Amino acid sequence: MADALPRTADVGVIGAGAMGAGIAQIAAQAGHRVRLFDNRMGAADQAQAKIATTLAALAAKGKLAPADAEAAAARIVPVHALGDFVSAGLVIEAIVEDLDVKRRLLRELEVVVAPGAILATNTSSLSITALAAGLKRPGRVVGMHFFNPAPVLPLVEVVSGIATDAQVAAAVHATAAAWGKVPVHATSTPGFIVNRCARAFYSEALGLLWERAADAATIDAVMREAGAFRMGPFELMDMIGNDINFAVTKSVWEAYFHDPRFRPSVLQQERVAAGHLGRKTGRGYYDYGEGAVLPSPRTEPPAARPSRVTLAGASVLAEGLAARLRAAGLHVATSPADAALAPGHLVADGTLLVPCDGRTATAIAAACGHPDVVVFDLAFDYAKCARLAVAAADGCSPAAVAAVVGALQAAGMAVSRLDDVAGLPVMRTVAMLANEAADAVTQGIASARDVDLAMMRGVNYPRGPLAWADAIGVPHLRATLHHLAAHYGEDRYRLAPLIARRGATGGKLGE
Repeated sequence: MADALPRTADVGVIGAGAMGAGIAQIAAQAGHRVRLFDNRMGAADQAQAKIATTLAALAAKGKLAPADAEAAAARIVPVHALGDFVSAGLVIEAIVEDLDVKRRLLRELEVVVAPGAILATNTSSLSITALAAGLKRPGRVVGMHFFNPAPVLPLVEVVSGIATDAQVAAAVHATAAAWGKVPVHATSTPGFIVNRCARAFYSEALGLLWERAADAATIDAVMREAGAFRMGPFELMDMIGNDINFAVTKSVWEAYFHDPRFRPSVLQQERVAAGHLGRKTGRGYYDYGEGAVLPSPRTEPPAARPSRVTLAGASVLAEGLAARLRAAGLHVATSPADAALAPGHLVADGTLLVPCDGRTATAIAAACGHPDVVVFDLAFDYAKCARLAVAAADGCSPAAVAAVVGALQAAGMAVSRLDDVAGLPVMRTVAMLANEAADAVTQGIASARDVDLAMMRGVNYPRGPLAWADAIGVPHLRATLHHLAAHYGEDRYRLAPLIARRGATGGKLGE
């Protein structure tokens, strides 16, 4: 195992924008002397002054000792030529995301720095292999992808190209850990870990909106209040910028030779064409103009609780919801499972309340010969979720829907009824996140541990997608993807080989 960069070693940072300044601040706080360069006249000096102000503010809030703040600020030295990096043990570039520009910079750097110096790039999507190609020592080029804002978000993807020396990647991994970050190893492929696996978080929501299953506010509320995600997909896209999100999605899609799993949405394209880029323009999926009021999610009106609820058979989702109902004082009886609905579901005054498995409620009703079927969504924790999405079969009676709504409301949950589409928001999103994560593991892009860690610490998911699949049960996840593929007839829902294997045997993805 390689050692971290010694604290006595100089660190060079090229690019004094928000990301470069953030990286410089991290390295300086870790005890390194930092040489900060930007080809824009005065940019490095301005960034150093801003970092000093930030550090002083942290000290004023008690988050940093005043002496430490002053010392860290003093360790950042603006420089005005690449030749000033001659003594650096590690140089991190955080310049414009352009392959040719970055390659030219790396070629200039390699004749300046010492033979043993590491050249790291903060690229979020460019090939490390391509960036290193043509250099005399391509083995010392490695990705060191911080997330914005770098001083706050803990994840660092340490990305190895074909030529990257294993000891170089190990040293950068150890250095990131020494700087208080959470590093993960990744192989250089489009999107690395996070920007690849996270595409499903947006694409499934966009698919639901495209089908008019629900509006953006309802989908966002369900993803937050049932899925326990920090933000819903539409509010997150508005915060990131719809132009940026669309560009990243398009880039990954093109890099994977138009794999339908990464296909962008027409809805994204239209928002960008209209200039509705999100918060920065005052309009995206939501209106952020002065006096604008954000829309409320669709919520069912109050309904009477059912007289009888029965848990038929056993499944993780049905048992989780049954426990919530019991905790709220509803009597939940038990009975054997209906073979047509195995492995488990609930019955509320004759209405079948079935866990989402990628089928429509109407398809389930046809399969079991019972018209009154309501499908309920996945929740991160049924014991605590504040909202749950449901969908009713086309032939389901109003009284049957009311029985289900009344039961969930009695347990303290708001109920959002969606149109009867294949898969509800949390279930289909988690299934596709896990499917992509499983493919990343199969292809050797990262370990199961690092994939889950990256998604939790890089984009604040409540649980790693592979661990979530294990919690649901891989066979149920496999069935969900199979049903989605059958319903839509799209290769986008094809099973990752790891899920196909473990789903058939009952094994776990995190093993």
